[in-house]
Amino acid sequence: MRYAEWCIAAPSLEADIAAAAMGLDDIGHSRVLYGSLRELGTPDGPDEGSYANVPYLDRPWTDWTQFVGANAVLDSAFSLMIEALVNGNVEVLRSRLRKMLQEERYHYLHGRSWMREANAAPAVERAWGEALEWFGPESGDVDGFKREGKLAYGVRDLRRMLQERVGDKLPETAIDWTKWDGTRRRSVPGGIDQATLEMLQGLAEKRYMPTSG
Repeated sequence: MRYAEWCIAAPSLEADIAAAAMGLDDIGHSRVLYGSLRELGTPDGPDEGSYANVPYLDRPWTDWTQFVGANAVLDSAFSLMIEALVNGNVEVLRSRLRKMLQEERYHYLHGRSWMREANAAPAVERAWGEALEWFGPESGDVDGFKREGKLAYGVRDLRRMLQERVGDKLPETAIDWTKWDGTRRRSVPGGIDQATLEMLQGLAEKRYMPTSG
């Protein structure tokens, strides 16, 4: 949805089209992920108390560099986690998520290209810190899932691979893990704005609307 908000506001027509296309890709990916989670016994459906997202996505982006930071860093972090699942031992995720990696490669190339053109360093640094929070602390649940074989990579692996993928020199980021919420994968309070929440709830409810005629 954050990508879609820029489909007529990007710096060029080509970037408008790319934002729309990547947003549609991610809608499809979300459907597959939610479907997989339901098969694994995890309920879905966003509500104000339980909807989880990184702080970077709490509010609509007001500057193109925020899009670039999300595309180059956060999207790459999410892709690496998908890759870790595809190479893990949970068969539902192994079989269903593989195609996502092919589509996400274009997102990565787009983000890297714009990092060279846009002065996006502050947004990239913020996205980097939030990606590390999303991976979580060493010896936490991600490393536990690696030991069980559910994930192919642990936290150190994910951090290293993200650094390699982004390419630019990124700052050392000190995270106060005592403030970290392991369920929401973030260390600051807050959540998505009310308008976005209502839109997400409306999209979910459409699944149950009767077909006309």
